[in-house]
Amino acid sequence: MFKEELKQIMVDLKLSQTKLSELTGIGKSSISQYLSGKNVPTESRQREIAESLGLNANYFLEESDNQEQVNYTPIKKLQPEQAGKLMGISKDTVRKGLQDGIFPWGYAVKTSPKRWTYFINAQKFDEIERINIETKDE
Repeated sequence: MFKEELKQIMVDLKLSQTKLSELTGIGKSSISQYLSGKNVPTESRQREIAESLGLNANYFLEESDNQEQVNYTPIKKLQPEQAGKLMGISKDTVRKGLQDGIFPWGYAVKTSPKRWTYFINAQKFDEIERINIETKDE
């Protein structure tokens, strides 16, 4: 069932509804309706969500007797230092942009009063910035 699969992916990736909305471009109210089971997104929307999360486009559409047995490809991630080097900016600028929600390819989570954890989706970074990370020295 879509809502259960989406909830599990959000737990696995440590995503809030707000972050999922930012990564997918889908409104928070729609995300909430999907998670409650009130609405189910179209197949094309399910593909968009999967791709935004770095999953196989058909992830939510594949039938499985036991969803926990479904394997998904982990999202390739970049560190702020790598993203900064590729963009020609400092790692601190990347970190601040992630903290402020400026960059659409990643986010920052405040884990304590003085600590942040950063997530940069390498595929989204590549698509949006048009910097082929495979050909750059990391």
